[in-house]
Amino acid sequence: MIGIMKMTKQEMMTMVYHQLAIDYNCKPADFNKNGVIFTVAERQEGRREMPFITPRLEIITMGKSTIVNASKNIMPYIKNVFDGKTGYEILTSKLVYGVNPYYLPDVTNIKVIQNDSVRFELICDKMQHLYKYKGFGNALQYDNESKRPEVLAAVAYDGAKVAGIACASADSRTMWQIGVDVLPEYRGKEIAVKLVNMITIETLNRGVVPYYTTDCANVNSQKVAVKSGYIPAWSHCFKTRLPKLLFR
Repeated sequence: MIGIMKMTKQEMMTMVYHQLAIDYNCKPADFNKNGVIFTVAERQEGRREMPFITPRLEIITMGKSTIVNASKNIMPYIKNVFDGKTGYEILTSKLVYGVNPYYLPDVTNIKVIQNDSVRFELICDKMQHLYKYKGFGNALQYDNESKRPEVLAAVAYDGAKVAGIACASADSRTMWQIGVDVLPEYRGKEIAVKLVNMITIETLNRGVVPYYTTDCANVNSQKVAVKSGYIPAWSHCFKTRLPKLLFR
């Protein structure tokens, strides 16, 4: 890692808007409009490699518009339920739960973070050999057949012992998701912060957008994101009570 690629915020956001537009079947410009926009869920070419569960209802906002992405066969029901509601009212409705924050790097201000508590190493190939180390489920998928394989890893070593791992998974060609895990006895030493910062900068150096997500209740993980050089970028609803309402 020799420095930080000068990816501008505009360049990064252009890539992000384009990717999310594919994922949620809308236009890149829709994220900067006002109001609620309904789109039909489709498995489009180039979408991030996430499970496509049906009937489908996902909701995303980047602070302006709210995109409601639903399966075609349930769209009339969804529009009726959300009729006249604001984006905030939709995301806090009884139908919705599991709204999580997503983070993008602050490319204007991100810096290389120093940490001498353990030894750090960047690994750029043969990620699956890390599967022999157990207890890092937030970083490693432990799946040789994954459609979103690990493509980069940063590893923290205390002597010969692996203390922590961060990985970048290729969710799409232009966006890689960052995950990190540190063994309990090594937490509180900012090891996760260094690992995430390290792999984030390497991802940027490759011209790819790294992103980070965590549970809304996981404050420690949110702190890792911010300390590593990330800022909140969007909120996404990944779970709803839709099946119970449709099939009761």
